[in-house]
Amino acid sequence: MQILLSLSIALFAGLMLSRLAKVLKLPAVTAYLVAGILVGPFCLGAFGFEGFGFTSMENVDKFSIICDVALGFIAFSIGNEFRLSQLKKTGKQATVIGIVQAVFTTLLVDGILILVHFAMPDKLSLPAAIVLGAVASATAPAATLMVVRQYKAKGPLTDILLPIVALDDAVGLVLFAVSYGIANALLSGQVDMISVVVEPILEVVLSLLLGLAMGLLFTFFEKFFHSNSRRLAMSVTFVFLTVALSMLNFEIFGVHIAFSSLLVCMMLGTIFCNICDFSEELMDRVDRWTAPLFVLFFVLSGAELDLSVFKDFAIVAIGLIYIFARSAGKYFGASASAKAVKCEPNIVKYLGITLLPQAGVALGMAIKAEQLGPEGAIVANITLFAVLIYEIAGPMLTKISLLKAGEIKPEGKKSARGATIITK
Repeated sequence: MQILLSLSIALFAGLMLSRLAKVLKLPAVTAYLVAGILVGPFCLGAFGFEGFGFTSMENVDKFSIICDVALGFIAFSIGNEFRLSQLKKTGKQATVIGIVQAVFTTLLVDGILILVHFAMPDKLSLPAAIVLGAVASATAPAATLMVVRQYKAKGPLTDILLPIVALDDAVGLVLFAVSYGIANALLSGQVDMISVVVEPILEVVLSLLLGLAMGLLFTFFEKFFHSNSRRLAMSVTFVFLTVALSMLNFEIFGVHIAFSSLLVCMMLGTIFCNICDFSEELMDRVDRWTAPLFVLFFVLSGAELDLSVFKDFAIVAIGLIYIFARSAGKYFGASASAKAVKCEPNIVKYLGITLLPQAGVALGMAIKAEQLGPEGAIVANITLFAVLIYEIAGPMLTKISLLKAGEIKPEGKKSARGATIITK
């Protein structure tokens, strides 16, 4: 009863706040995250009534499977943006921008935080500064995708944005693995080339290969069904199965083998949308089925935000420096690389702002960094602080950028009650 009560309250809070967000002209994603904070351990959950909100972080963690599945569907949907017909137009530009802005952001944040380390060596260690630079490269595909969908954004900026967000996380995984290996070497005094070079490359390559295999199997089995409901059920089955397989974690001859669920599910969607002739219709049905799942995902993400990080002035100060450095890296890195590959003026001007949201992937990196000990704890706390700021402000900035680029337009449509409404 408590589980169902918690989930129903989370959904209700998210949906009701989304109505307030509509009046304030804020993205629904922001409302869901704020709803999560309100029903989380630091607000409603602080009263200790089981079922009425989330009473502790451990209580929120019980629902992690919902977040895993939701991220799988989000990555699956982003894979739909990698259609060959579209990649012929934006593929080269997206690849260059995705790699350049991620690397530039990492180097800029590293440089600034290393200076902070020399100024405050007792507050920020060199290994922590290096790892935070890699964490800065990651973006939040979920928040970006939801804003694009809510406002039905269309245009050159939107077309190039989603592939870049997906590629950004692949590059970020490699950068983080390398930075983590360097930080570990600084702490232990031993350089492990396998963990610094081999394992991150293996993770990306094996994730793409697993996604390729699952995409081919998915397309093969989908042909046995002609009913739309059965095809939808098969789609859900394969996303569930792919997320489960991407959780495999083992060692072969001393080499740690792991997969990125985001990359695997993205590749699943990419293969399916390029091979299956009815993929667009099916993707539309999957999007409708996952709507309440995504609301729960963002509310749970808001509940996971640890407000206790505000108690430490040093964390807040370093966190603000990290936020400004990362924002500058994303903006100028995207702008310069977009100009270099001759993108349209609106892409050059606004792309960097749409890459500011940061959440799941960065938090995953922060959890991994905790294995470094005290330095890892500093990385985790600063990342939590930054995610809290970025998740609230990021979707709104993405909406403003798409609006100024002319890719969000008022659209008249029929509501469920039959009245004509205007969405903005």
